Amino acid sequence: MSRVFLSYSREDVDTAKQLADHISQAGHDVWWDRHLHGGSRFVAEIDKALKEAEAVVVLWSETSVQSAWVQDEAAEGRDSGRLVPVSLRSAKPPLGFRQFHTIDLGNDNPAAVGELAEAIARTCGSAGQTDEPGTSESAKGPARTSICVLPFVNMSGEAEQEYFSDGISEDIITDLSKVSALSIVARNTAFAFKGQTVDVKDVAKTLGVSHVLEGSVRKAGNRVRITAQLIDGAAGDHVWADRYDRDLTDIFEIQDEISKAIVDALKVKLLPKEKSAIEHRGTSNVDAYNLYLMARQQWTSGTFGHIRRDEAIVRLCRQSTLLDPNYADAWALMGLAQLELRFWHGKDEDALDAAQRALAVNPNMPEALCIQARYLEEEGQGDEALRQVRAALEINPESWEVNREAARMLFRHGNIGDAIPYFEKAASLMDGDWHNPSMLITCYNSTGDEAALHRVAKLALDRAESAIAKDPTNGPALAVGASALCMFGDEQRARDWVGRALLLDPDNLSMRYNLACSMARELGDPNGAIETLQPFFEKVNSPMHIRHLEVDPDLDPVRDEPRFNQMLAAAKQRLGMPMAAE
Repeated sequence: MSRVFLSYSREDVDTAKQLADHISQAGHDVWWDRHLHGGSRFVAEIDKALKEAEAVVVLWSETSVQSAWVQDEAAEGRDSGRLVPVSLRSAKPPLGFRQFHTIDLGNDNPAAVGELAEAIARTCGSAGQTDEPGTSESAKGPARTSICVLPFVNMSGEAEQEYFSDGISEDIITDLSKVSALSIVARNTAFAFKGQTVDVKDVAKTLGVSHVLEGSVRKAGNRVRITAQLIDGAAGDHVWADRYDRDLTDIFEIQDEISKAIVDALKVKLLPKEKSAIEHRGTSNVDAYNLYLMARQQWTSGTFGHIRRDEAIVRLCRQSTLLDPNYADAWALMGLAQLELRFWHGKDEDALDAAQRALAVNPNMPEALCIQARYLEEEGQGDEALRQVRAALEINPESWEVNREAARMLFRHGNIGDAIPYFEKAASLMDGDWHNPSMLITCYNSTGDEAALHRVAKLALDRAESAIAKDPTNGPALAVGASALCMFGDEQRARDWVGRALLLDPDNLSMRYNLACSMARELGDPNGAIETLQPFFEKVNSPMHIRHLEVDPDLDPVRDEPRFNQMLAAAKQRLGMPMAAE
């Protein structure tokens, strides 16, 4: 029995189910994400199933060709010689996949189903074989060594230095991901092991990787000590290990040396452009880099929607750019925080200027393109905004910010089904992200996918509880947790969390909005939902938030309430929006 991985877009779930049945009847073991169970580490499970499969069947459709998630899975199959592409309704595969023969299922075409079965059999039959006469290297696809970079341990003795060790780990993951001969486990999957005592061989087996990199960072004053060891995942033996005791000013050289040492130890080829990409750090100023890492930690783990978090990021990034005016990453991150300050908190911040400064240094800065897209959408140029986001996705389909913005834009346009893969991708890229799982609760509630709803509700609750454990005053996390609790029928606890959130952070508009959604949809409290929304309607200053509200199915239970419509009309009039929904 051969193992087959099935990749598809949510809109094609019915066809995927039929094909899964056909493939199973042909004697294969089919894995698709219906096998995920509540509470699972879904990214790790998908990654493991994808690596173990002998054939990767990808369903190309009008929606899946736009999905970064499907493209990633297809790339894994392509690069390992296991890709079996299928076209639904004659959809053309995206660039990078058109050189492969694609089976066109068409409409009611039994012959195509038979062709698919034969293609799977051929692919599975050749899996793992080498040096077969008449089989070219290009046909087999290049073999890639797979590595999980575990988060480096902070040995500084100061918890506040964690941002630095995490930043080093993330940069090494990014560097190694630029080497085409290597397959690197995503940051979120690797960081799921943070703080745990793990057996490297168990990690390798769980994730299906050949090697594991682990290490530690000790930062004290102007000195830094970094240890790193590359371990064979099967044998548990050290392939390479080293220790670096340097001045902090040498941090970039240390990172370069670690990446290149791993490449040398594995005897893989480093292309000239890959060497150049690894050596490019965005800045040569260590102090600017340190400030950026501090700001990045606030961005990824701070309280979403809290004004102090966004103001801190802007201060840190502004100082970073004063030290290095050509630090594009810092300009882009500043712009992202300024977006929140402008459109959620009503502050007179110009995020567009920061985005343009970033793009002047690096025209291919995807996060800066997203900032421009948000301004375009606010100005009513939706098509151009979507073009900018698509360009950003082409540049970096692994960006949390880009996937989040693509998902939110599609949601605001009423394309909930199209938004799901990008919300899923964003949720998979950031281990502390509870906002995107909460959006998936809304999406799967709307589509009626009970299994997926249970999965994302569990994910949202786990992450919200983790955030609340670190900061019991985190109102937005309490709001998301309340929504997730409703999915499990724990209404009393959900109501308790709603009350706590309103007491702790009453001025947080995004939190109020999320609480109102839970009250309207799950708790059967339309009056409470409207009361909670009143400050939102009175203070919201972004037409996009109103557009989001107008398409959000969570608020359908209160749309016919006179007071709701009066407040909506007043907010639209204040913002100069047309009174009829667009």
